Amino acid sequence: MIELDLQPTLTGKTITLRPLLNEDFTELYEVASDPKIWEIHPDSSRYKRDIFEIRFFLGAISSGGALVVVDNKSGRIIGSSRYYEWNSEQQEISIGYTFLEPAHWGNGTNQEMKALMLSYIFSYARTVWFHVGEVNLRSRKAVEKLGAILSHKEDRELEGKPYVQLFYRLDTSAYCA
Repeated sequence: MIELDLQPTLTGKTITLRPLLNEDFTELYEVASDPKIWEIHPDSSRYKRDIFEIRFFLGAISSGGALVVVDNKSGRIIGSSRYYEWNSEQQEISIGYTFLEPAHWGNGTNQEMKALMLSYIFSYARTVWFHVGEVNLRSRKAVEKLGAILSHKEDRELEGKPYVQLFYRLDTSAYCA
């Protein structure tokens, strides 16, 4: 049986995904410190250094599935994404905690990142889940472009503020590369 590596290095035309390391904090936070990234996210204060460290970075490091997105041309970190909630019996996994610097919005970077991640993970999984805040229209459109279907929603709370989380499902057979 082949063991699943949740932190592979995946190289595409314009970006490379590689494991997130402790020493990436400063460079990744430089990207995450832009409030525009988080304005429609349930954790809209994540641009603040202490909140980013506590509510994102430490969890990313301990998850064993976090990746940084590196621009192949400049060598700079431009974002992050993560594999999480691997269920080997059901052959299901989640992809999320994704963000990119705004300069890489709408230019195909997210699509390339997801294509790399999905091509890799569909060797092991039959289903990928995406968890998206209901008001995060940018992320909703991105996962819908991949062929993911809204499965259900749940009421959640973060720091005493309620929000609705949507659960999108993408099966191998429905994936639009």
